[in-house]
Amino acid sequence: MSGVYEILAKIKANPGMYIGRPSVSDLSMFLVGYECSRSELRMENTEEEEDFYGEFQPWLQKKLGITTVSSWSKMIMLYCHDESAGFEKFFNLLDEFKQRNQDLDGNEVNSLCAPGLARLETS
Repeated sequence: MSGVYEILAKIKANPGMYIGRPSVSDLSMFLVGYECSRSELRMENTEEEEDFYGEFQPWLQKKLGITTVSSWSKMIMLYCHDESAGFEKFFNLLDEFKQRNQDLDGNEVNSLCAPGLARLETS
């Protein structure tokens, strides 16, 4: 079974084959099922999976300057006009997340998907 970043790369390249359409909500549900299936098969998470499942949500909250119990997909959709835009933005954010130790300084982030949104400041 592929690691989470490997399967995400496959989904990004061909979303129709894995989740039917480019949709951040469908992607989120796919990843919940992926994590569940690995657990049911008693497969231990890799270091990258532990990092993604444990740190992506808090990182995104910090980046957006919000506190919520909502899923990361719902947070992304607060700033995107449709599921396809949210899907694209997820992969942009994922790239930032994977590079966060070099890039995230906590000062300022760009607006997400909606044109004309003011820049968001993090605390």
